[in-house]
Amino acid sequence: MTRSPGEQLPTYPVLLGGVPEPGEGWVHWPRSSAMLQETYEVLALKARLDHHRAAPEDHTDPRLVGRVARSTGTQAVAALALARAAQPAWARVPLERRLDFVRAFHDLLRDRAAEFSAVLVSEGHPVRVADWALSAALNLTHPDTLDHARAAMVWEGEQAGRRVRLVRKPDGVVCLDPARNAPVLTALAGVPTLAAGNALVVNAPPSVPLSVAYLFHELVAPLLAEYGAPPGTLSVLCAPARPVLRTWLASPDCDDIFFFGGSSQGAELTRSCLEHGKKPVMELAGNDALVVWRDADLPQAADAALERYQGSGQLCLAPKFALVHPAVAEEFTELLRSRVAALRVGPPEDPEVVLTPVVKRSECKDVLDDAVAGGAELLCGGELVDVRDRPSLRGPFIRPVLLRVRGLREAAVMRAVAEETFFPLMCVIVPESVSAAQPAADRRLLEAFISFVNANRYGLRNSLWARDPYVVDRFTDEVTNGGVLKVNDSHIGTLPVLPIIGGTGLSGGVFGEANIPLLRTTRLQGISIGTGGAGHFDHLAAAGFHRAADRGHPCA
Repeated sequence: MTRSPGEQLPTYPVLLGGVPEPGEGWVHWPRSSAMLQETYEVLALKARLDHHRAAPEDHTDPRLVGRVARSTGTQAVAALALARAAQPAWARVPLERRLDFVRAFHDLLRDRAAEFSAVLVSEGHPVRVADWALSAALNLTHPDTLDHARAAMVWEGEQAGRRVRLVRKPDGVVCLDPARNAPVLTALAGVPTLAAGNALVVNAPPSVPLSVAYLFHELVAPLLAEYGAPPGTLSVLCAPARPVLRTWLASPDCDDIFFFGGSSQGAELTRSCLEHGKKPVMELAGNDALVVWRDADLPQAADAALERYQGSGQLCLAPKFALVHPAVAEEFTELLRSRVAALRVGPPEDPEVVLTPVVKRSECKDVLDDAVAGGAELLCGGELVDVRDRPSLRGPFIRPVLLRVRGLREAAVMRAVAEETFFPLMCVIVPESVSAAQPAADRRLLEAFISFVNANRYGLRNSLWARDPYVVDRFTDEVTNGGVLKVNDSHIGTLPVLPIIGGTGLSGGVFGEANIPLLRTTRLQGISIGTGGAGHFDHLAAAGFHRAADRGHPCA
């Protein structure tokens, strides 16, 4: 996303109840590749603009791609009141009409796919990562996804002469705090949340606000108005998360807090939500396993494992470690090592690049050192480099790390395996050898792999590469960890109907499960309507039970 000389800078004010309002200043966003190549000059430009010290020519600098207004605390409170007032009218709009809003959004996103991707690239997503995010957005709003959710929203039938309906009703006002590492993809959960009949307040993260502002200002808000939503149905803020979360917790006009962040933050926020009577919808960290069995398609399994390095490993739903059958461990590890070693850094516009600057560089070194001290073998990577792949102690990139760990017990106590690692580091875990002539040993190893996966404190998604139907069936039947299981497929790939987010354990908290936002931000209500001709309620007859005397029983 580049601007021609004289082209107006995309500008997004605070969206308060659907109405643009001035904020208390601006967050200016320079093109990410310019920031990588001219770091100090571009950061100085941004600082001058954000802090009102800019020269006139700074405002037209072609390295800028947009600006987003910073919202105030007063606006955060007002957004909630507007949402509360508007939500009942929006919920009265028929469900099919609200689903048509999502269908229209899906079509609009297809039409503006190139523009959507360009915004993500300007914000720092490599082209291939932006394409993946676009695919996820299209699958989240796909007509088949909506049809499945629609079937779960309403059921109607007849019981004992009465009409019975099971209906999911909107929670009310949902406040959404997107992830800093994937802001637009996580903010997209707000679209089906709106379709459920909720009003929505979104807080675009000030550290990466552009794509979220673009999404709601350019695509969502105009369609909402077209499909009958009152103005207060949607507000888009941009402020530091902590004060906004405190406002949401304290307000009687907030019903759900839909939060993306770390597990410790999520646990603390869940407690606060329950104390304040809010429904927590937590989307937290991930520490996914990828299992490679002895009969796997190894080249494809290696390609799936390579997805670990998308965005330099800063995606919660990427595979973090691989459990590999010892019979194929050497071949698989070499296939993966050669692919990892070939990855290179560069600006996000480069279509061959998947690596991005790493936020937690010092933590990566600590985890790497801990693994090597615990017996892990470093196969490649670990050096700090600049955008031209030159070694630099100040480099924002890390050459991707691949480790081999021998033994399940040894792996279980390593930080590189036991904790979420939010940087480009993957462990290939190889247990002790299993004889090809011992099928019983293979079954014990499968049990050990399943136990290892289920013992993981996190639970976002897990995947398996195997051809044997017995292995596939046991994995899918017995792995309870995770909101999504993938078999012989891309680990991070998305599909219509299949949930994209949601998980168990530290990935979703005590209420965690696969997350279909249309269902997660609603509550089930049962309704029975008497027709007037059924007479007084007969409790036993309604249960299909008739007394012996009524049935002509000989003992009556």
